[in-house]
Amino acid sequence: MTRFAFTRAGLVLAVTALPFAAIAAPPAMAPGHATTPASSTPVPTTAPAEAPPPLPQAMEQKLDAHINMLHKQLAITPDQDAQWTQFAQVMHDNAAAMHAVLAARGTKLADMNAADSMQSYADLARVHADNMQKLAASFQTLYASLSDEQKHTADTVFRHEEAKHEAHHKTG
Repeated sequence: MTRFAFTRAGLVLAVTALPFAAIAAPPAMAPGHATTPASSTPVPTTAPAEAPPPLPQAMEQKLDAHINMLHKQLAITPDQDAQWTQFAQVMHDNAAAMHAVLAARGTKLADMNAADSMQSYADLARVHADNMQKLAASFQTLYASLSDEQKHTADTVFRHEEAKHEAHHKTG
């Protein structure tokens, strides 16, 4: 089995790319928690209700650069700023939430047994899928406000991002 590792650069790409139509399975327990087989201790599977801690400066800069590049590529107009701002905020929130979950997992990784590690990875995948659903919903609102020319550009940009993502995972 190939082990998929989230890197900091991959985190930014994962939370900003839209190549997936992820559908998460409902959790077996109360939403937002799972138990590990070895410990039966609840493990948070989603970001806490309060805002997660800010991203490290380098990650924040990379994310902002990506957001600014997309804004320019899509030629967002002043009339689309409200939808764009919401979409960009979801990207920031998702990146911060994923960073927090990865950091928490990292502090426990050395002490995890194989079952805990697999459950932790499943929890990560669930958070990622939930984040992608939020991002896709936000993008739908933005996409609906785009002109036909902007939609064509968006289709091309995200097709290119998906191809880069697929190529990375085939060679990585």
